[in-house]
Amino acid sequence: VGAALAKRGVKLMRGMAYKPRTSPYEFQGLGEPALQIARQVADKYGMFITSEIMDQSQIPMFLEYVDVLWVGARNMQNSFLLRAVGKVNKPVILKRGAGATLEEFLYSAEYIVSSGNPNVILIERGIRTFEKWTRNTLDIGGVAVLKLETHLPVIVDISHSAGRRDIANPLARVARASGADGLMVEVHPNPPVAMSDAKQQLTIPEFNAMMDQIVEMA
Repeated sequence: VGAALAKRGVKLMRGMAYKPRTSPYEFQGLGEPALQIARQVADKYGMFITSEIMDQSQIPMFLEYVDVLWVGARNMQNSFLLRAVGKVNKPVILKRGAGATLEEFLYSAEYIVSSGNPNVILIERGIRTFEKWTRNTLDIGGVAVLKLETHLPVIVDISHSAGRRDIANPLARVARASGADGLMVEVHPNPPVAMSDAKQQLTIPEFNAMMDQIVEMA
């Protein structure tokens, strides 16, 4: 996967060491060994690594391996963690919680910025609504508002918002048209055997097809 991503010009790879799950019995991640693997892959292909940090006690370990810290949707309003990463000299990706308003999302970003770290990247990952045909509802209007109201980069997560790979291409095109600065998309060489989120992951050919369509738009 690293080779395929690098070939398409991808510079930032998401290598998850810890995977917060709704059920405590589902796969939770490999921990530090996963960070070591991700670092090796990134160094081999000239890429950068981001990974989700779960607690401020993990900061020293994460600083050894990652280039960009990731605060996930479940921790979006964890003010103690937000203040802690605000004191770190690395960019921070902040993901919108599924039930968070845009105002709450931006206040969370403000915790990081006001603590001394201006390098925050926002991710829209869909919000929880009554709709059941997608995992969440992608808030494209929210992307436009975030671009209007802030100076921060905004990325659209088309994997977790949809929860299904068959609509990845149109969502990617919509995200591009909305003015988003980037995409977060899960790619796996063989999605059916993935340890988590298999239904939303793209195969490498599907990823390349999606990228071709985005390039055509540009």
